Amino acid sequence: MDPATRTEIEAAAFRKLLQHLQKYPEVQNLDLMNLAYFCRNCISKWYAGAAAEHGVELDYDQAREIVYGMPYGEYKRQHQQEATPEKLEKFAAAERKATP
Repeated sequence: MDPATRTEIEAAAFRKLLQHLQKYPEVQNLDLMNLAYFCRNCISKWYAGAAAEHGVELDYDQAREIVYGMPYGEYKRQHQQEATPEKLEKFAAAERKATP
């Protein structure tokens, strides 16, 4: 596979991932982090970082709007649930594991 085709395929797969995450907002970031050690906010940071590497000015809030499919504050109001103490404890452990 040539590099350009690979990039196009990876980009298409990434867009599908974003669509999937936007379709299922009931899957909380905290649950994603606790299970997979990344969440929508992580993807937003990676997105903003990749943009910067390509000389594109895109701040974290702009990247989050792309990843969430709406402004982050609106997403939180519509979909974010209150975290239980148990989930917060798991999150602290997951965050330590995810941070090199």
